[in-house]
Amino acid sequence: MAGRRAGPDLVGLTALAILTQGPRHAYDLHRFIIDTHKDYVTGLPRSLYHAIDRLCADELVAPVETTREGRRPERTVYAITERGRAELAERLRHLLTAVGRDTTPFVAAVSLMGGLPPEQAEGALRARSAALRERVEAADRSLADLADAGLPRIVLLELEYERSREAAELEWAERLADDLREGRIVWEVPPLNE
Repeated sequence: MAGRRAGPDLVGLTALAILTQGPRHAYDLHRFIIDTHKDYVTGLPRSLYHAIDRLCADELVAPVETTREGRRPERTVYAITERGRAELAERLRHLLTAVGRDTTPFVAAVSLMGGLPPEQAEGALRARSAALRERVEAADRSLADLADAGLPRIVLLELEYERSREAAELEWAERLADDLREGRIVWEVPPLNE
């Protein structure tokens, strides 16, 4: 994936998703992030300007015009490229599928899921559900084995909690995938090319 950093670039991901709706300048992207409560995006506005620079360097977005109104500073308007659309779809599918202890990337992916065609979002959620089901079943086995070994419940509470959290997420992800399959979610964002 182009320019991928060590962790998911949630600021860049969000900028790509917003730009699928049309060209915007960085301040407009910033306002949209604030107004729509994309609270997983941190370090604004600096992080957004750095993300735009990385996206441009990776040719995922491109400047389309620069304007100046009165005494205001110049504003460069950016548009997503076809390469950027493909990268957005790949990143979203990955974040929707990947299960980990930090749920922030998943929350971001759910927030931006409209950047995928519904069938791809459903497929990613089904893959996530399968991974979660395996984790819940493994936790059930571990809890039973540890209880059989005579360990008191007090030392198993963390495992119990993680199992409960993942079971709840599994139920939600399966319900959401069903809603997508049955057309119960209005998909207003135009589907991206694969």
